[in-house]
Amino acid sequence: MGCFEIADKGTLLLDEIAEMPFVLQAKLLRVLEDKTVRRLGSTREISVDVRVVAATNKEPMKAVRANTLREDLLYRLNVITIRIPPLREHRDDIPLLAQHMVNELTRRHNRTARLISEEAMQLMAAYHWPGNVRELRNCVERAVVICDGEQIEKRHLAPHITGREPSPSIDALTIPVGIPLDEVERRVILTTLARNDYNKTRAAEVLHISLKTLHNKLKAYREAGEQMDQS
Repeated sequence: MGCFEIADKGTLLLDEIAEMPFVLQAKLLRVLEDKTVRRLGSTREISVDVRVVAATNKEPMKAVRANTLREDLLYRLNVITIRIPPLREHRDDIPLLAQHMVNELTRRHNRTARLISEEAMQLMAAYHWPGNVRELRNCVERAVVICDGEQIEKRHLAPHITGREPSPSIDALTIPVGIPLDEVERRVILTTLARNDYNKTRAAEVLHISLKTLHNKLKAYREAGEQMDQS
């Protein structure tokens, strides 16, 4: 049984609909129009009665213009539109959400944190939260895990929330024109590592590479340096 058959007489949530391949979008449109599905390898059509909720974090018409969402599928899905505002548009909810997350995550991780200080809460309320509730949860979870008392303080929050990250001018890296690309990569990696206090996990996240890839790169740089010393 597929998802539509399982959801018969119920609701099916299709998340990130604009990320669905065009081939599957066409098949989905047919299911929505005909209200029938066919199991893989079968020739028999099965009727389904399913309420569909489709979600996307993109502006639907922009996705259509970018050719990532079929226009006919959008019109078929767009019967009732519910816009979920980003967290920065309802900051008054942040204290309640954050405290709820503290209560939940404290139990999950068996930690001692119970409260959030006024200063920490003000910083969280002032932050713009581009990652919305997921980012808020990650922030709270980090604070809960590293907090060794009952109250989460400013020092337990991530640097980009408290404003302790280096300024863009300090973070800038000047690359001379004509420098080989492998040397550009080496400088970017080593500078990013230094800017993140040699925290390899954080540096890998900033560089959008795996931790294994970062380790391999650093190993290659060390071996190249050793060869130069020997020569």
